[in-house]
Amino acid sequence: MAGSSNTPPKPAVGSKVVVRAGVAGTKACPGTIVEDFGPAQEAVGDKLGRDWARVRRWAVALDDGRLIFVDMDAFESSKS
Repeated sequence: MAGSSNTPPKPAVGSKVVVRAGVAGTKACPGTIVEDFGPAQEAVGDKLGRDWARVRRWAVALDDGRLIFVDMDAFESSKS
């Protein structure tokens, strides 16, 4: 099909995602991206002078009521 791509859509605020890494092991936790801290994360980078409490790019409101902060490798696009 012309114009189609196997590349997944880029995440954005409002996107439905499924979070796996670091939240519930291998259990899927569906949620919605509520904030993108990309520019702020890039501005801070590794200049905090510490190696704990890393800055995470995405704020995700999980369907179970939790608000979590993750990097892109912790979630995938939701199929629904």
